[in-house]
Parts: sequence; structure tokens; C-alpha cells
Amino acid sequence: MRRTTIALLAALEAAVAALIGLGVVLVPLLVVWAVHFGLAVDATAFFRAAADLWLLGHGVDVVVQLDGVTAERVGLPGAGDPFPITIALLGFALASVAVGRRIGRRSAASGHSITGSVSAVAVYAALGGVLGVAANSAAASPSLWQAIALPGFVMAIGVVIGAVLETLREAHEGDLAGGWVRDRLDDLPPVAVDSVRRAVRIGAAAAFGLLGVAAVLVAGLIAVDYATIAGLSQSLGAGVDGGILLTVVELAFIPNFVVWGAAWLLGPGFAIGAGTTVAPGGTVLGPVPGIPLLGALPADAPVLGALWLLVPVVLGFAGAWLVIGRAGDAGAGAPAGSPVGAFGGASQRRSPWWHPVVIALGAGVVAGLVMGLLAWWSGGAAGPGRLAVVGPDPWAVAAVAAATVGLGAVAGAVAAWMRDREHVDEFASR
Repeated sequence: MRRTTIALLAALEAAVAALIGLGVVLVPLLVVWAVHFGLAVDATAFFRAAADLWLLGHGVDVVVQLDGVTAERVGLPGAGDPFPITIALLGFALASVAVGRRIGRRSAASGHSITGSVSAVAVYAALGGVLGVAANSAAASPSLWQAIALPGFVMAIGVVIGAVLETLREAHEGDLAGGWVRDRLDDLPPVAVDSVRRAVRIGAAAAFGLLGVAAVLVAGLIAVDYATIAGLSQSLGAGVDGGILLTVVELAFIPNFVVWGAAWLLGPGFAIGAGTTVAPGGTVLGPVPGIPLLGALPADAPVLGALWLLVPVVLGFAGAWLVIGRAGDAGAGAPAGSPVGAFGGASQRRSPWWHPVVIALGAGVVAGLVMGLLAWWSGGAAGPGRLAVVGPDPWAVAAVAAATVGLGAVAGAVAAWMRDREHVDEFASR
């Protein structure tokens, strides 16, 4: 395709994705406007609310000023003063990353990864700025510079992932960015490139495997405590229209809950307000926000809760066992089953034992970075007073993830190294 066509298609897809994300919140709000308020109030307030929620979903901070009646009903210290909401509804960000990945992959496959990526990021940044200006009001004021920068940054994450994966999967002629990346990689020592690639594969796989286990755990808690969640939803008296809006917001929060579940599995847990904690070692809660999904929070510490720490250790071990060694490393022209590759064949004799250990430690660092960033992004201020502290401690989550995944990866790497060394000795004795 021509460069102009790629730019226009990427811009169009990014614009449609942003408008769909905005519409997901705007439609239920308009239903509330029509059913609950009978079209009697200004509809622009609901548009501003939808824009605020979309911006919040991409990490934009919003400063809220409640009116006197609402602040009194909230009953929290400082509710009458302006307070920031910094917690992101990660469901919106996750959808934007998925769209960006598709744009980046298609642009790289067409040989114009830079053009498509820049076009999509520019459109997202521009729409974020427009919504930031339009949503500004006395009741809620989003940060304008964040409204321009953060939605574009989220889209950039997706397009970079898509373009890089497509470039590594297949070389495309005419793609300047892909060619530049491949040339720079060719200039580096092959052993260093291979080691970094293995560390990233092990660490990222362990981190996302931990998130997968957390997702199953969250789904199980929701299923078990569904009656409690339904009762809390009915007690709010939101009606059908308000219930639809509440469901949309809760679905947008599901990725946050999954990250919090991973923090719980790692041990540090998370907070629902200052002075609270939800962790395997125990749960200490005060009054919590009226979000029905919070009814699935575990009330007591589970029996043998510390055993959940084995999950990241096992994931790190399995990743190192599968990635390090002869699995998937058979050299070109080598006999079937011969132990050749980065740690196999003749190179096994030259590879010291600390080489796979360094890769495993790097995998631990990667896992710690991934989980720490997700923990930081999933938490923040959700209201005034004690609700200024919600979510996990990113530093604690990163440290525990790096330590546990690294420990398991070191054990798996050494075991894989010893396994392949035995195969090499057996092959050499024939």
C-alpha cells in the first residue's frame, strides 16, 4: 500500500476506536439522562462525564469538586474540597492497546510502520486534547497536558508492540523502522541479543501467566460471591438505567481487579483506602466504596495463604526450563534430536553455568518491571480522604515479583543447563 493510504487507514481506525470507547460510556449516560432525568437537564453534563471516564481510563488525572449536598452524603473528610481522582479504568486502556497493536502490525506488514504508528498516535493525542478541553468544568477538571499525552502514549504502546512483533516475525522490504531495528540488532553480539530475548520471553511469560492465574481467581471469587454482589447492586437503587452504567464502569475496572489479584498472589496485596489491606496474610477493611464488585473481596485470610507465592516461582521455573536449553534451538542442518543451539551441542561445552543464571536473573527483572508498572497504573486516588490510597504498592509488588520469578527461573535455568549437558555428553560418547 502507499504511504498515504496507510496513514489514512491508521488515523481512521484510531479515531473509530476512540469514539467507540467514548460511546461505550456515553450511551448508558444518555439512557440515564432520558429515563431518570426525563431529558429535563443539560445533556452536556453527561457528555463531560463520559469524556472524564474515557480520559480516566487512559490514566488522566481529574480534579473533582462536589457540591455541598453530595459532599455531605459522601461523609468523608475533605469531600467538600477539590480532590483528585488518579485511578485508571484499565479496561479502556487495554482496548486502546489492542487496537494499537493491530494498527502497528498492519503498518509494519505494509512496509510503513513509522507512518501508520505516528498517524494513529497523533489522532489519539488530538482526540484526547479535544476531550480534555470539552470535559473541563467546575465539577470535574481533567489535566489538559495529560489528556494530550497519555491517550497517545497508550496508543503508542500498542503500535510499538504490534510493529516490533511483526518485524521480528517477518522481514518486510521498504520498512525503514524494521530495517533499522534489524541492522542495529545485527551490530550487537549474537549471544547478547539471544540472552536478552530469552530473558524477556521468560519474564514476560511469567508475569502474564501470573495475571492469567489472577484472572481465574477473580472470576472464581465473583462466581462464589455473586449473591452478595447482586445484593449490593440492588441496595444502591440505581434502577435499570443506572445499573447499565454501573455495569459498564465495573467491566472497565475488571483489569484493575486482575492486577490487584496478582498483587494478592504475590503477597503484598492491595488497599481499599488508607490503613486497609487485602493480602494472603490477612484482610483489614473499613468502609469501602459502594461498588458491588468489591463484595467479592475475601473477608478472611485463606488457609496456607503463603503457598500462593509458589505460583510465580513455578511460572519462572517452567519458563526457564522451556526457553533455556535445546528446546526450539536446533541449528540449521543439525540431525533431529541433536543437542545444538545456544546452550546445546559444541557450544554447551563453552557455555559456563553462570550464563543461564544471568538470563534467569534478567527474567526476574523483566517480571518485576511488568508487574510493578501494572500495579502502579492500576492504583491511585479514588476519592477524598482515606480513598486517596487505593490499589497495590508498586514497589513491593515489583520487588516480590522479581525475587520469586527470578528464584524460580534460576532453578529452571540451572536444571535445563544440567539436562542439556547430559545430552551433550551422551551425544559425544556415541
